[in-house]
Amino acid sequence: MDASTALLAASALHLGFQSVVTLVVYPALADVPPGAWAAAHNAHSRRTTVVVAPVYVLLAASCAWLLAAGPRGGWELLACAGAALAALTTAFVAAPLHGRLGRAGPAPRTLRRLLRADRVRLAGALVAAAGALVARC
Repeated sequence: MDASTALLAASALHLGFQSVVTLVVYPALADVPPGAWAAAHNAHSRRTTVVVAPVYVLLAASCAWLLAAGPRGGWELLACAGAALAALTTAFVAAPLHGRLGRAGPAPRTLRRLLRADRVRLAGALVAAAGALVARC
């Protein structure tokens, strides 16, 4: 396997994961009644971490490998930019919002911001997968 193929595989895995989070997991979490919020959010955070970490490690490793392998085309760089957008949105927007939601409960404004950030992550995942796919064609 070469770096470009690894990026495509990691980007496809990430897009699949992120699609499920955006289309299924977060809408379900947003529908949890306030009285059940703490338990549901804690369970979500515990369960999601074991999936998120390996996906982002593989995505970061494939981008690092690709960039270290030498000169690259625009599509591969676009793929890495999309991956970076998703990862940075997770680290600097979604994770702090989850912390706030865990402490203060399901404030509607905070939930809306989390859902918006999640759509940004999905856009990043789409860009990464599309860039990696076009680069391989």
